[in-house]
Amino acid sequence: MDRAKIYAEMQAPGALDYELYLRTGSLLACQKDFGDLVNRDELQFQIVHQVEELWMKLIAYSLIEADDHLQTGETHRVITLLERCHRLLRLMTAQLDILETMSPKDYQQIRLQLGNGSGQESPGFRILLKIVPELWRSFDARYVRGAGRTIRSIYDQDYAHDAAYAIAEALIELDELFGKFRSNHIFLIHRSIGMGSASLKGRSVDLLQAGAKHRFFPELWDVRVAMTDDWGVHYGKVRDSISHNEAA
Repeated sequence: MDRAKIYAEMQAPGALDYELYLRTGSLLACQKDFGDLVNRDELQFQIVHQVEELWMKLIAYSLIEADDHLQTGETHRVITLLERCHRLLRLMTAQLDILETMSPKDYQQIRLQLGNGSGQESPGFRILLKIVPELWRSFDARYVRGAGRTIRSIYDQDYAHDAAYAIAEALIELDELFGKFRSNHIFLIHRSIGMGSASLKGRSVDLLQAGAKHRFFPELWDVRVAMTDDWGVHYGKVRDSISHNEAA
């Protein structure tokens, strides 16, 4: 195998229409040259994180559009866009598993290349933290208080599995998947550097646990608690075991 020739072809700028449209020359030049890699796992480390930034860019772009449609009450457009974001978050979460093929020893070498950088500085991650809460404001203004309703009525007293309910469930799905992404990232840290170590910022990576517990839409989670507690008051929190009835 002529490794040098293959490497050169892999990094060639390209002149075909497909290459020009996708800017593959620029895209494939975003990683270190093969000869500059600190070890053979550094390329996957760069690519996975760069791809994650691209997916987060698409999620952010889609959420901004979804917010526009929330404000105008275009429910079907909102649901479609949120479903796209759901799939992207699942994809992002699964992609993190690729990095678990990297040994802790190899990652220590890569970590030296990061300076004081960490995933908390991700531009895509930071912009999503700003955008997602805006969806709630638009949803509330159009489908909840703006429509003379409450989250409890949508889920309970006036439950009709209608547009407001469908969007609420799409929003809680977004919240859940974002949390799963953050939780999977914590497991990746467990695998690579351990949870008791200090981060490159000098803080314990245990602090990431608090971020994984964050919920964008607490009202959607709390309504389930309220409904279950009221159900318990009505039907009893402890009931006879059905096994007793079977025995009789």
